[in-house]
Amino acid sequence: MEDYLNDCILKALDAMGGAPDGFFLEFEQPANPDHGDLSCNAAMQLARHFRKSPRMIAEDIVGHLESLPLDASRISAIEVAGPGFLNFRFADAHLSDQLQQIIDAGESFGKTTTGSGKKALVEFVSANPTGPLTVGHGRNAVLGDTIANLLEWTGYDVDREYYFNDAGRQMRVLGESVRGRYMAVVNPDLPTKEIGDEGHKTVVPEPFPEDGYLGDYIEDIARELSQSAGSDLDVDGDVDVFKKAAEKQIFADIEGTLKRLGIHMDSFFNERTLYDSNRVWEIIESFREKDLAYDKDNAVWFRTTQFGKEQDTVLVKSTGEPTYRLPDIGYHADKLDRGYDLCVDVFGADHIATFPDVLDGIRSLGYDADKVDVVIYQFVTLIRGGEPVKMSTRKATYVTLDELMDEVGDDVTRYFFLMRSSNTHLEFDLDLAKEASDKNPVFYLQYAHARICSILRKASETGLDVSGSANLSLLEHPAEQSLIKVMMDLPDAMDRAAASKEPHRISNYLRDVAVAFTQFYGNCRIIGEADELAKARLQLAGAARQILKNGLCVLGIGAPERM
Repeated sequence: MEDYLNDCILKALDAMGGAPDGFFLEFEQPANPDHGDLSCNAAMQLARHFRKSPRMIAEDIVGHLESLPLDASRISAIEVAGPGFLNFRFADAHLSDQLQQIIDAGESFGKTTTGSGKKALVEFVSANPTGPLTVGHGRNAVLGDTIANLLEWTGYDVDREYYFNDAGRQMRVLGESVRGRYMAVVNPDLPTKEIGDEGHKTVVPEPFPEDGYLGDYIEDIARELSQSAGSDLDVDGDVDVFKKAAEKQIFADIEGTLKRLGIHMDSFFNERTLYDSNRVWEIIESFREKDLAYDKDNAVWFRTTQFGKEQDTVLVKSTGEPTYRLPDIGYHADKLDRGYDLCVDVFGADHIATFPDVLDGIRSLGYDADKVDVVIYQFVTLIRGGEPVKMSTRKATYVTLDELMDEVGDDVTRYFFLMRSSNTHLEFDLDLAKEASDKNPVFYLQYAHARICSILRKASETGLDVSGSANLSLLEHPAEQSLIKVMMDLPDAMDRAAASKEPHRISNYLRDVAVAFTQFYGNCRIIGEADELAKARLQLAGAARQILKNGLCVLGIGAPERM
């Protein structure tokens, strides 16, 4: 409809002398249904150009639109409101036609071709294999996967990628932690010591790194090693055997956790390959040639002051260890070399100060940084009984993602991570998440779907046949038409959510569908009405069920038929 009205209004403006170069029309759905179904503020935008009041311009536009004339099967009325808004009302025939398109499209309704012919890479989770995925990783995982789903529904060819580093200090400490626990397993008489803060002391065997990992999973890995290798492992030599055993088991656990959430990665990218290929060092040389890198205090610096920062940034520390920015620049260059039209990064708020340097870096190397879209999410606080649940990965007092799913369920976990904008802090209310009532937003949506399935079953039992064509023009009740108007917006809702990388828009949209269906069903009886009207209403209910199912599919959430 917006495309149709856009063309008509531009024709009217041409007849009025033409709009200025670069002008484009904006449409929105009025918050108040009394103001019509679509509104356009073109008259306000063009007041200076035409040197008239916006209301006079709006009235001129309406006059020219009426002389076209507008298609009466699409638009039933145009009104000038307030200072000069153009308000359009949809014709009943248009609503019937839109509902029939929803019914005909079925499972594919909502899919668009916006990104057709384009390739996208979504990088998310990307936790180093030092421990199980926690609640914080969960928001990253669900956001990334749902953004990938949205891009697929809007036509992109999407790959999901996990970026990790299995080298460096963190992994060495992991290996030392497993070795310490392994030594205690094969020799229970080893002396012990206490480590940790005053509030959380832990007894560990000697030797054990002071900053070692304390989770039960470390002991589990050590016990499995003792069962497979006995007591013959060299505990005095390199920690590689312990590190590799830990990495293998932790990655298996990570993939199992992601599988529970319905997430499958297409590829895993190891940061170490950027060093093996010398790519990171080639980047430094390229920066030197462009006078963007220099040596100072035994470190290598990036001239980020050239891009507006107050200070330059270290790329390689005086110890010879690169900062995260250097391999990240190399990794993004690698992504773009692979031919992706769009690269989406899902990062926690702790990356907000670093990723601009990465974008400046790849731009300096000649890449199109506009192809990289960074989604920053705020962190998660678990709430139980109105109080925060404390978490700390290193001290092993964290809540794992698996534990969260065990408590509230996989679908609820996904939905709660998606029901708020990623740039807002998320308070995950465990009590609400377990509540089987309309207060629980995911229960409300799933119950709406199950309820419609029940209605369709009962109708079938009474002999009503929903198959075949129905006279959809009989759907004249305001509640029926309101439901159709909400449902027909799904393709645009998908496009908007995909373009903004904001999956919570779909959560909000589905809530609107469920509310509109509840109002329809409360006002419009199905069983007991005349067959033709009952059949039309059944098809409307079936279309609403399909809309809910399609939207829940994009969110990665089940659509139960019974609850």
